[in-house]
Amino acid sequence: MENIAILGCGNMGGAIAHGLAKNGSRHLFVTSKNGLRAAELASAYPNVTAAASNYEAVRQCHTVIIAVKPWLVKDVLSETESLLAGKNVLSVAAGVRDPRIQVYAMPNIAAEFAKSMTFIENSNLTEAQQAALDIFSAIGKVMVINTQQMQAGMMLAGCGIAYVMRMVRAMSQAGCELGFRPDEAKEIAIQTMEGAATLLQETGLHPEVAIDKVTTPGGFTIKGLNELDHAGFTSAIIRAVKAGLT
Repeated sequence: MENIAILGCGNMGGAIAHGLAKNGSRHLFVTSKNGLRAAELASAYPNVTAAASNYEAVRQCHTVIIAVKPWLVKDVLSETESLLAGKNVLSVAAGVRDPRIQVYAMPNIAAEFAKSMTFIENSNLTEAQQAALDIFSAIGKVMVINTQQMQAGMMLAGCGIAYVMRMVRAMSQAGCELGFRPDEAKEIAIQTMEGAATLLQETGLHPEVAIDKVTTPGGFTIKGLNELDHAGFTSAIIRAVKAGLT
């Protein structure tokens, strides 16, 4: 069983660790700032070990995922630098560049449930990139893109997951106004969102073609769609996704 070090068990590192641990094909050596989150992971999964330090985790693994906050990356690299030669060093810390990092990846927090959309920056280091592909394919879908597209990928999928959640919240609020209990309205909104995504994935239909299937002349759906257009819904989503690039 391959050993992988995950340095940092915050929101992103923790999601990656949970997803890989559930997959069960690798043994994880995890670390966290105060040791508590690493210990929780180790108690939850038999294939997870809470390492005493970043150095100890890296010492026992051939592949290392750096998942600490961006401003801590340099310190972690310096702490473990003597062990990094010949190892696959991957980072999910946004915006941090360092020659000791071989591959940059941008997953999202749905990695915990093997539903991440992960972008991997194209690298000339074949072994490290293949390691990244193997790891992140186990916790969702992966796309290898060029450096110039990484920030756009982060906005579309990393930040975009929050925009989808805001849509679910808005639909839940509308459901409450229509008379459903809050938990019922949320369940309806989530199932509706999942159904729409699954339909598009399974059929390969363009969204507008799928929309036409549920839109009848003079019906409720077209009235609602027109209200979204009047309110600038499409423009608002496009502006949100592009916000970090301006």
